[in-house]
Amino acid sequence: MYLKNALKHFAVITKHRWIVFKLCIKVGQPWRGLVHDLSKYSPTEFFEGIKYFNGKHSPITDCKKDIGYSNAWLHHKGRNKHHAEYWVDLSAPNKTPIIPYKYVAEMLCDKLAAGIVYKGKDWTKEYELEYWKYERNKIYVNDNIDKLITDFLEQVSENGINKVLTKKNVKQLYNKYCYENHEKQ
Repeated sequence: MYLKNALKHFAVITKHRWIVFKLCIKVGQPWRGLVHDLSKYSPTEFFEGIKYFNGKHSPITDCKKDIGYSNAWLHHKGRNKHHAEYWVDLSAPNKTPIIPYKYVAEMLCDKLAAGIVYKGKDWTKEYELEYWKYERNKIYVNDNIDKLITDFLEQVSENGINKVLTKKNVKQLYNKYCYENHEKQ
C-alpha cells in the first residue's frame, strides 16, 4: 500500500506540475512553471502526501481533518510564493500586501491545474469559480488579489481557459487591480 501510494502521489504531483508548466508558458512565466511546487518532493511534504493520498483531493485536506493541521502545508506555503498564505503577516501594518505579478500569474495557473488534475474528466470551466467562492472565505488574501482572482475565474467560467489564460489578459487584470497599489508599497 505504501509503495502504491508513493507511486500514485508522485504521478499526481508530477502531472500537476506539468500542467502548471504548460499554463505558465501561456502567461509568459515559464520559469515559474518549471520550479513550481518542487517542495512537494521534499520528505516533509512527500511522506505526508503518501500517508493521506486519495487521488480525489489534496492529501493536506485529510491530514488536517485527522490531526488538526498539516506539516506538509506549513512547509509548502512557507516556501512557495504563489500561495496567498505565503504573503500573510498578521503582525505587520500591511497584513496582506500586493503579491508580485509573476507569483499571481503562477497562482492562477496553479488553481486551474489543481482542479484539472483532481476533477479529471469531471472538470468544467465553471469549477474553479465555484471552488474559489468556497475557498476565499477561509484564507487571508489582499483585497485586490481577491478581486483579480475572482474576475479571472469569472472570465474562465464564461469563456474557457484558452481565451482567458493569456499573458496579455493576466497582465491587464494585474494592472487593473494591483499596479497602482503595488507601486505605492
